[in-house]
Amino acid sequence: MAETDRNADAAIVPVVLCGGSGTRLWPASRRTRPKQFLPLFGEHSPFQDTLLRVSADGFAKPIVIANNDHRFLAAEQARTIGVEITIVLEPEARDSGPGLAAAALYVARTLSPQTLVLALAADHRIEDVDGFRRTVLGASSAAGDGRIVTFGIQPDRPATGFGYIEPGERLAGPAQIEVRAARRFVEKPDLETAKAYLAEGYLWNSGNFLCRAGVLIEEYRSRDAETLATVSTSVDEAVRDLDFVRLDPAAFARAAKRSIDYAIMETSDRIAVATAGFDWSDIGDWNALRPVLDRDGHGNAVHGTCVALDAANNVVWSNGALVALSGVDDLVVAVTEDAVLVTHRTKGDLMKDLVEKVRQADPVLVEEHLQSFRPWGNYRSLDKGSRHQVKRIVVKPGAQLSLQHHHHRSEHWIVVRGTAKVTIDETILQLSENQSTYIPLGSLHRLENPGKIDLELIEVQTGSYLGEDDIVRHEDIYARAGT
Repeated sequence: MAETDRNADAAIVPVVLCGGSGTRLWPASRRTRPKQFLPLFGEHSPFQDTLLRVSADGFAKPIVIANNDHRFLAAEQARTIGVEITIVLEPEARDSGPGLAAAALYVARTLSPQTLVLALAADHRIEDVDGFRRTVLGASSAAGDGRIVTFGIQPDRPATGFGYIEPGERLAGPAQIEVRAARRFVEKPDLETAKAYLAEGYLWNSGNFLCRAGVLIEEYRSRDAETLATVSTSVDEAVRDLDFVRLDPAAFARAAKRSIDYAIMETSDRIAVATAGFDWSDIGDWNALRPVLDRDGHGNAVHGTCVALDAANNVVWSNGALVALSGVDDLVVAVTEDAVLVTHRTKGDLMKDLVEKVRQADPVLVEEHLQSFRPWGNYRSLDKGSRHQVKRIVVKPGAQLSLQHHHHRSEHWIVVRGTAKVTIDETILQLSENQSTYIPLGSLHRLENPGKIDLELIEVQTGSYLGEDDIVRHEDIYARAGT
């Protein structure tokens, strides 16, 4: 792969991991838009907040490791906040190990093996941005000396849902940042063990770490040379696809599916732990939102509108509907336009099985929201029957849908706002507000927005099959192949 995105002055290259299946915070989070891309507790999504935390002196342009389904969503969210990123696309999910190995190889080849890389999850919440930056920059000395410095969180309770790190002897470095050798990693303990860890000074494992790119490569090679070799091939044979770096799929598929903890962290003798000088939450389930949402006098944590009577310590998240509670405690109530979750707030471990049952009942509900995002804009399903569907479509200025046809449906388009350029076979139309057109079944057609404001239209589909896979693309400026 040709060397690109050089930044010789970069001290630290953030690598943001954007994977996720969208199960733990269902129904708000779904496969096509998992939790890291949702504004769960503020103006920005956790992914955007992560990028903003590393938009400062001492940090280079971030590398985002994402999958094909989320590539345009990640690009659009970064563009919206004005952060330039490099997006490296994983052809398939292989857990965090191969993705981080690919990022380290990419940095080593486009910058230097000595360059520091900062591995970050895209879905964590950190409010003390200055404290985060001080801790990371303070740990760079130990990382530069060849350590893999993970960031340990000072526990405030004997939590059983986190991994723990036992810190050892203190290492040389800035006096204000405590960096120690890591004696061992331990997985999620039971309650009594967690209490003992708390008393013995163990730290929570945040899952974020800092090291030289070359060190990560060396450690991977010494433990799984075969996977590193195949990931290396996937980087060598990566191609540019629009603004994305697409890893070679055949080579990447041969990589062993392992987390970075299992692949390196739990066995390496180079691991150090820096005590984090900042707050942290991994938002691992709905209950993890409770400390970060506004709470009323009875401990009810609320996002949206809630009326509570004789109710305490509930977590309520709604993106529209008012939620009324009466006589209930310790529940999670999550409401979207098309689904409602009610569960006990300590039963987050049941979500994966619950979402699988939902998938069996209605697969669409775990895949997409009523509003779906595309590189050209978005659409929202307004009404659907056995032979009809109504959508509201928004096309960004200068954007266009693919040149396509359908086997099973025809469409009516009514322009509500803006200007539409419409191709129907050999005919080209320009429509403005209150004008409409008809797309016969089988016609080759395209919708474009030639204007400077959003194009909004209502689409009415009729036919025997209305699925999104009844789209046959002939041309597409976003390089989306197939249907």
